[in-house]
Amino acid sequence: MSAERTSILVVDDEEIVRESLGGWLEKDGYQVESVADGPAAVARLRARPWSILVCDLKMPGMDGLQVLEAARQLQPDLAVVIMTAYATVDTAVAAMKLGAYDYLMKPFDPEELSLMMQKIVAQQGLVRENAVLRQALEKQYGFRDLYSKSPGMQAVFELARSAARSSSTILILGESGTGKEVLARAVHAESPRAAAPFVEVSCAALTESLLESELFGHERGSFTGATARRKGKFEAANGGTLFLDEVGDVGPKLQLDLLRVLQERRFQRIGGNETIEVDVRIIAATNKDLKKAVASGAFREDLFYRLNVIPITLPPLRERREDIPLLTDRFLERLSVELKKPVEGLTSEAMEALLAQPWRGNVRELRNVLERGAVVARTPVIQLADLGLPPPGAPPPPAAGSPGGGPLPSLDEVEKRHIAAVLASTGGNVSASARVLGIDRVTLYNKIRKYSLRRDGEPEEAAGTTGHQG
Repeated sequence: MSAERTSILVVDDEEIVRESLGGWLEKDGYQVESVADGPAAVARLRARPWSILVCDLKMPGMDGLQVLEAARQLQPDLAVVIMTAYATVDTAVAAMKLGAYDYLMKPFDPEELSLMMQKIVAQQGLVRENAVLRQALEKQYGFRDLYSKSPGMQAVFELARSAARSSSTILILGESGTGKEVLARAVHAESPRAAAPFVEVSCAALTESLLESELFGHERGSFTGATARRKGKFEAANGGTLFLDEVGDVGPKLQLDLLRVLQERRFQRIGGNETIEVDVRIIAATNKDLKKAVASGAFREDLFYRLNVIPITLPPLRERREDIPLLTDRFLERLSVELKKPVEGLTSEAMEALLAQPWRGNVRELRNVLERGAVVARTPVIQLADLGLPPPGAPPPPAAGSPGGGPLPSLDEVEKRHIAAVLASTGGNVSASARVLGIDRVTLYNKIRKYSLRRDGEPEEAAGTTGHQG
């Protein structure tokens, strides 16, 4: 933003300060308005948007910090500079905590004032430019929370947008971590059913009997432990979308039940006689090859065709490496907010390492690696060592039995070493370690006990405790 388009509100109870400050700023080409007290400043902030607020700290009635608090509520993006003749560390800290951009000491040098205003204007210009670029980027490359530059993914977005406008069943195919659930949610959000529920069921996480109850509900007394009537996910999703994740893991009996409800749009709860009709849009997903499962007899052919009305295949990350920098930027933005620490980017060596990885865990693995890097990084720029990845072009580790190779470790030993390394990198933070590992905290606690590890990743024996040798 140029100086002539920058509007500055000056607040000071001394007329001579208002006049001199306003004169200097107007000479630099800014639009300036001055008021004599806090309430008048709040009234002007309510009346119109401003670029910068320059406010005295010590004023009768409403002081500068109170004006600052009001300004943050009325115009959160406003740059606020506090003026004070009583500069103390406490004053500066209080102002910064409330969101002040900086503070000026009275009497101040006009040149210092000019330089500060130029810096603010330049920063605001960059913020606006980034916002515009981000909007353009999302419009060009994004579909809700999915982002890609690759032609294959752009074709997926186009098909998904078209499919969203219908109520047809969608089958999303792709490896683990490619974003099948994110795509399902995006389709629901773009559909006429967006205001209705989106209900997810993981078909791989439950036994067949529990999954049957989860989907269709049950009546009281229908089986041991059924102490009350319970509605299932089909009823919960009525009018909206039911997402059947990992549908390829459904057993034979439940496959038949699903086929019937997809054909008839009605069902009965377990142990019930009442027929319940539902209007539900089905989106199913799997990382299995359902055609092979049909050929082997593991998956019903008629159910496959019921689900496969609009198939959408998500390509793996290794087939769209041009998306890695784009996805990295998006993830680091979010991680900076989630972790409440500045994360400005990666070194070129770290980005090269990301581009060189096979990414068997796809986008989910990429995010986990970036989260690890953001957690352990000691500077706003993430280094290669923070990511825990080998440098680009590094030779693979020697095979077992080869010179320098040694015996092949057990799976438990590999897992123990990896968990210990992550715990050490996060300083023993179990929540952060669980996120990096892609597991929940309870699972991590169980593994810590299993392998007799301390929170810092060291074996319990190292602390002089006794424990099972892992």
